[in-house]
Amino acid sequence: MQFSEKRNVTRWIIIIISFIIISLILWNTYTFFQIFKNEEHVKMQIWATSLKTINNADLENDDIELPRQIVDKNTTIPIVWTDQNGNIRGMRNIDDEIANDSIKAKAFFENFKNENEPIALELPGETQYVYYGNSSLLNNLKYYPIALFLILVLFGLLIFNFYRASRMATQNKLWAGMAKETAHQIGTPLSSLLGWIEIMKADNVDETTVTEVEKDIVRLQTIADRFSKIGSEPVLEEKDIIAETEQSYDYLKSRFSNQINFSFKAPNHPIMTSINPILHSWTIENLVKNAIDAMKGRGDLSIVIEEDSRFVKIKVSDSGKGIPKKEFKQIFEPGFTTKKRGWGLGLSLTKRIVEEYHDGRIKVFSSELGKGTCMLVSLRKL
Repeated sequence: MQFSEKRNVTRWIIIIISFIIISLILWNTYTFFQIFKNEEHVKMQIWATSLKTINNADLENDDIELPRQIVDKNTTIPIVWTDQNGNIRGMRNIDDEIANDSIKAKAFFENFKNENEPIALELPGETQYVYYGNSSLLNNLKYYPIALFLILVLFGLLIFNFYRASRMATQNKLWAGMAKETAHQIGTPLSSLLGWIEIMKADNVDETTVTEVEKDIVRLQTIADRFSKIGSEPVLEEKDIIAETEQSYDYLKSRFSNQINFSFKAPNHPIMTSINPILHSWTIENLVKNAIDAMKGRGDLSIVIEEDSRFVKIKVSDSGKGIPKKEFKQIFEPGFTTKKRGWGLGLSLTKRIVEEYHDGRIKVFSSELGKGTCMLVSLRKL
């Protein structure tokens, strides 16, 4: 428990440090953006002053070479200058298709003029206004934080997926190891019990007693076989899903209280699927037992089998306490349980059998608190 808490604290420290680093990067990028924006504003003031100098100069007597170079050297910042009535007098560094079309130029200017505060240009007899936009460098810098953030998100998702895959691989190894060991441990006393059965028969023990003990031994063999298959790659067979499900249903029905009203409904024809019969029976058993626990041993339990063009669907419904919507996915996680006693492994194992071994899907189809739950298993038809 302490190890788990320390690991959670470490994760939070890493998350907080990562957040601080991201915040610093974004803040520095914003600072650079403002510095470049101010520099471009200064450049535009110098450019406007140079344009004013050229317009006010005596072309025969004044040297305007430097102002002209300043005006000509600006090849990155888009500019539109207008008269005091808002009529466009010229454009610079604007797409020719826009600049040469008065309608497009006017539409472009309506959006363009709001990018920055215009610079007033006092000329003889009139005042002109120089409007300018952000250079391509500034625009790229503006979107840089977004790109950086997306890269960090993608990197985080990559780490998360790697961590999740690694954890699942570890869990799978643990599942397999525990399952094989369980099957091995059960196998030893089973062999001994089979020997005792033969001794009981030789000693003419009551036949009914021997038969009941044999049934329990067969049951233990089935359980051992289940764990053996969970711990390795199970062999799938072409089976009639209706017959296999009904067989498990009949077995369970005969072993529970008469206070449970069982019902089974399915099509009248076989539906072939690729399953492992022993693991499929475990799936049905887990779903039925969970349903009975939810009803506290009293209520209505039904199994309905339906089909469409691609899938066969098995619905296990009960009239129990229901499941809150926020727990629809949690109930399949290892260790999650609402019972006072229990390991919370039943539905986790069921999900593993259905989705990993049978290439199907399992989910909570519907649930209403106080009225019951319907679990849905979908398998591909052959």
